[in-house]
Amino acid sequence: MPFDYDLFVIGGGSGGVRAARIAASEHGAKVALAEEYRMGGTCVIRGCVPKKLMVFASEYPGRVADAQAYGWDAQIGAFDWGAFRAKLDAELDRLEGIYRKGLDGAGVTVFDCRATLDDPHTVELADGRKITARHILIATGGTPVVPEKWQGQGVMTSNEVFLMDSLPKSLLIVGGGYIASEFACIFNGMGVKTTQFYRGAQILRGFDEEARGHIADEMAANGVDLHLGTDVVEMRSEGGQTFVKSSTGHDTSYDAVMFATGRKPATDGLGLDKLGLELAPGGAIPVDRYSQTAIPSIYAVGDVTNRANLTPVAIREGHAFADTVFGGTPRYFDHGLIPTAVFTRPEFGTVGLTEEEARAQGPVDVYSAAFRPMHSLFAGRNSRAMMKLIVCAKTDRVLGCHIVADGAGEMIQLAGVAVSMGATKAQFDATLAVHPTMAEELVTMRKPTRSHAD
Repeated sequence: MPFDYDLFVIGGGSGGVRAARIAASEHGAKVALAEEYRMGGTCVIRGCVPKKLMVFASEYPGRVADAQAYGWDAQIGAFDWGAFRAKLDAELDRLEGIYRKGLDGAGVTVFDCRATLDDPHTVELADGRKITARHILIATGGTPVVPEKWQGQGVMTSNEVFLMDSLPKSLLIVGGGYIASEFACIFNGMGVKTTQFYRGAQILRGFDEEARGHIADEMAANGVDLHLGTDVVEMRSEGGQTFVKSSTGHDTSYDAVMFATGRKPATDGLGLDKLGLELAPGGAIPVDRYSQTAIPSIYAVGDVTNRANLTPVAIREGHAFADTVFGGTPRYFDHGLIPTAVFTRPEFGTVGLTEEEARAQGPVDVYSAAFRPMHSLFAGRNSRAMMKLIVCAKTDRVLGCHIVADGAGEMIQLAGVAVSMGATKAQFDATLAVHPTMAEELVTMRKPTRSHAD
């Protein structure tokens, strides 16, 4: 029997929207998409975009202090969260409109409601309507996780933090990943007395150990009250605040508490159990490199697959899916080498292997430099930047690049091109330094700081 659509996409985030638009506009497919909240998904509505705008806002006190050190009669007043929030909401409305306009221009039918799976070719909308499709793409993303013990205690997650009516005077952030660490730096920069608890030995688990330590030291020096090896053991409302008892005796009351202790794929209630599709631990949807599940008509892209939970990855996966299924050109995204940035203060840009990962694979030479950048040195700040290259001792190929510095996110994008092309250390050395810049350290480190043999 004929299907209502060639493709039905569940989820209006970056990956799902890209897949729908490419399938419809470039490959002529008849496409529908359902989104139960707002078009744009985590990145546009409650993630990358609003977070980065908050990063920008949090940097101005430091910039004014530097301006004073450079001779300017510069002053800064109090931060007006209400004014910022209003502009932020307007910007997110504008971006959501762009997403909707793109789908409309591609001829995609949009259903502003929840959709679940009924069978391998049928979805059920919230109003009970059932729609059939030759192919179904799940792109529902992920959602923050609060430990069950602390649910119902009035804590925030990264979803609610953008919706605050007012800025708290004191804030506890629980977690040590990039979301927790970024928000600790953001609120600290906005003048909030910010404390961060992490139960592990060092923040930013999974990243290069030397870079992690450098960032933690800089965050503490900038005013974040960072407590490692620390967890919450008790929490209760008390006098309009939240009293928190910690495992290390740091017992204090806070105006607000935010948990950033992880995210999980948003697969609950989708109906996957009805189809017999077995999920991975944590609820992720297992897929092959072409994003196809064990059910041939059903695919999944983005955070819901828990492969590499980054917006540009979801976009590339969605585009590759559309080209493969509807364009007749089998394509997949290689998850092996992904440049990324963590917007702490200072920023962290990274691509390729960490020192620890590279050492486990064979002999490596490590080139590392930590220094006070010209800009902050002149301003009298003690902040230090770090540049690091991991090089294969046998082939001279640069296996990893790690940058901790203001603007590291911009620098790592270009370094990522070189590393992705397989550039050697000799080729880095042969590149003329742009002086005076921080990035010139990447091409002027001539002798390894340490070497590791097999």
